[in-house]
Amino acid sequence: MALPTTPFTTWDNLLTTTMRNYRKSLTDNIFNSRPLLEYLMSKGRVRMLDGGISIVEPLLLGPGEANSYGPWQQIQVNAVDGLSAAEFRWKQLYATIIISGLEEAQNNGKAAAISLIEAKVMQAEETLRDLLSKMLYGTKAGPLATDFDPLTTLIDATAAAGGITPAAAPDLTNQWRSPTWNAATNTGVDAKGAAITMPGAALSSPYDATEMETVLRHMFMLASDGGSDHVDAIFSGRAWYESYEASLTPQVRYTDTSKANLGFQNLMFKNVPLYWDPDCPDGTALGLNSKYIGLAIHSDRNFKQSPFTSNLAGSVASTPNANPGASAAAPAANAIDARVSFITTYGNSTVRNRRRNFKVTGATFS
Repeated sequence: MALPTTPFTTWDNLLTTTMRNYRKSLTDNIFNSRPLLEYLMSKGRVRMLDGGISIVEPLLLGPGEANSYGPWQQIQVNAVDGLSAAEFRWKQLYATIIISGLEEAQNNGKAAAISLIEAKVMQAEETLRDLLSKMLYGTKAGPLATDFDPLTTLIDATAAAGGITPAAAPDLTNQWRSPTWNAATNTGVDAKGAAITMPGAALSSPYDATEMETVLRHMFMLASDGGSDHVDAIFSGRAWYESYEASLTPQVRYTDTSKANLGFQNLMFKNVPLYWDPDCPDGTALGLNSKYIGLAIHSDRNFKQSPFTSNLAGSVASTPNANPGASAAAPAANAIDARVSFITTYGNSTVRNRRRNFKVTGATFS
């Protein structure tokens, strides 16, 4: 006797309804999955924009005008330079959800069909968050010009960011660069382009615990204004994290519990959490100030899911028809035994103040 199946209307209706319900948690599942992505979301540095030819970040590159004045003294009013803007191109990401005709036949029941769709969406989520995280660290295999701009490029002393290239020579009025340190050569520059001199004894790679903390401490200070405006998180590769953890005693191995409760391992450095992120290049440490660095996402393409195509949907090939007897220039009709939906995102990573973030690269540890 044949087993009864639970009927449902059509695959089109089921796919649409299930995806509409799942869409509410799609973005959260992507951003809460990696330390860097969760950090950007929790710090409010994922901005939603409703359009524009490009993503514009207003910049403050120089001081304004202020002074004291006496009774009845006129206040001098002069034109003030120093305001500018960085422009970042919109970048586009996609992931596909594909359900083959055979999978439809094998899951011909409402409960089984919903489970299949959820599994396919989870696969797309995993792919997207892995892709985006690697893009932001510049570790994506086969990088493309269409990728989101890596933070390892935005936090730099020589690379252009937002269409602005740092001045070649040190300039007090041009601080569109980040303090950077190359641990392999023990050289670096500050936000003004001047060579960095590390305090204390000369460093020698690989670093021991004292040398590692010397570098972190000095870079932290170079990216700070001496007050509350300083990096609020440090992201590193595995070697950084292990070496820093080994340098601490149990009495001072403090952890930011608010992040630990989300499942992300971290240690504290100058009351700032230091995270290990598997996508961060080994030997690299990035100091981020969430006031000035983040992501911009188009509000109409915030991981938006398109309708599923019909099964056996046709398309026109761009190559000549190779069938015997057909015209060489005649296009071939193609079809696929599957339904396809796209999850698309428009956005990019941005920075509005490079000097408040730092980067260390090439570190090895003894």
